[in-house]
Amino acid sequence: MTARPQVGLFATCLVDLYRPSVGFAAASLLEKAGCDVAVPTAQVCCGQPAYNAGDRKSAAAIARQTISLFEEFDYVVAPSGSCAGMLRHHYPDLLADDADFATRASAVADRTWELVSFLTDIRGWSGIDASWPKGVTYHDACSGLRELGIKVQPRQLLEKVAGLELRELDAPDVCCGFGGTFCVKYPEVSEAMVDDKIDDIVATGAATVLSGDLGCLMNIAGRLSRRGEAVEARHIAEILAGTATGPAIGGADDGQG
Repeated sequence: MTARPQVGLFATCLVDLYRPSVGFAAASLLEKAGCDVAVPTAQVCCGQPAYNAGDRKSAAAIARQTISLFEEFDYVVAPSGSCAGMLRHHYPDLLADDADFATRASAVADRTWELVSFLTDIRGWSGIDASWPKGVTYHDACSGLRELGIKVQPRQLLEKVAGLELRELDAPDVCCGFGGTFCVKYPEVSEAMVDDKIDDIVATGAATVLSGDLGCLMNIAGRLSRRGEAVEARHIAEILAGTATGPAIGGADDGQG
């Protein structure tokens, strides 16, 4: 292991296609935390949609490609608890009977981390040099919270952001209704869940809602917009990196996608 760890940034589909600024913010934070960062250009989806839909064959093929691309790095870091959870918890099970990849899957899983958890739990870094003089609230995305135990870490870093006032939700750990393919299979249930989440967000009086998963944020931002609520949604990485200068997620002038 080198003194300056080599980190492979797993950018995620949603970051790549809809919010590249999150990827740049993640890379900036990792570099500030003393890491050398590379983004393998051949990376694709983590395979979670196929896996959740029961298509284990396709998910396994994607997993093998991802492992082959990232196993050279000291760490694999994703700005998404959902994708990090897929690599860390589901790849070893998915490839357990694959003689060529079972051990490799476990090795990559052991070195895979969600961004904020990596910064705090592995690097012990909190050198935030950013300001956000607004009230914010934080949504604990399901995968990060329940699969990876991410709860206090984002709050520890947000404490370092100058001017930021964290206003906790009544139910920060309740699902927003996105759930990947869940929102497609059960749209009425999903809409009811995100409405409950929006009610909770608006009740805090916060100007911004943050989270560590872009899927949740896109779901929340879309419903905020349709309801005409004056709350913006942003990924925590953009706030911590001090790069949240562009339009909010889903805003009328958000032309990143």
